[in-house]
Amino acid sequence: MRLRNIRGSKDVIASCPFVVQEPESCRGRWAEVFGNENPIHIEVGMGKGRFLMDMARLHPEINYVGIEMYDSVLLRALQKRERLEADGVKLDNLMFMCIDARILPDIFEKGEVQRIYLNFSDPWPKARHAKRRLTSREFLARYSQILTTGETVEFKTDNKDLFEFSLEEVTEAEGWTLLAHTFDLHHQEDMMVGNVMTEYEEKFVAKGNPICMLQIFLQEDK
Repeated sequence: MRLRNIRGSKDVIASCPFVVQEPESCRGRWAEVFGNENPIHIEVGMGKGRFLMDMARLHPEINYVGIEMYDSVLLRALQKRERLEADGVKLDNLMFMCIDARILPDIFEKGEVQRIYLNFSDPWPKARHAKRRLTSREFLARYSQILTTGETVEFKTDNKDLFEFSLEEVTEAEGWTLLAHTFDLHHQEDMMVGNVMTEYEEKFVAKGNPICMLQIFLQEDK
């Protein structure tokens, strides 16, 4: 269920220093945006942003970009970020964008992004909406335009049907290879190393729901 539109959210986003306002103009210039040559990791469909804020604190040597297409959801992340800043937590290695992920190749040049995270993405359960799923072969083709050989996409979900769909899409998508996968992440010790939980993940784990996870890498650089 999506959040309702929040009055004034667009104005807040348009004036927020944590949001890249004209991301297409940054294509090929992301090192200038962050002021360094550190690797860039992105989360597509970041929701309220907790995962990326935790990652940014844990890994100051990596630059993070959070992508969310719904301004009412992004507003929640900005409010959370502002509270952290007020408490003295500076995350200079984290920026946000309010865009549709379909235009990612217009925003990043090939090789500008080193890793993509997809966490608890919208399952789009109706068959006619399959192309909208962030693990569909259509989206994998877009990711291959901004990643290079050997770079990875990591996906977590509690939705087994979406996970099985995603595994099938990887086998059909050109250039992608399955690196690892599990239907029960929190009982797979080797894949739990370095795992940072999202808000949804915490809720589902508390209920005893298994979390599915896959990691894929780009084998063929097109």
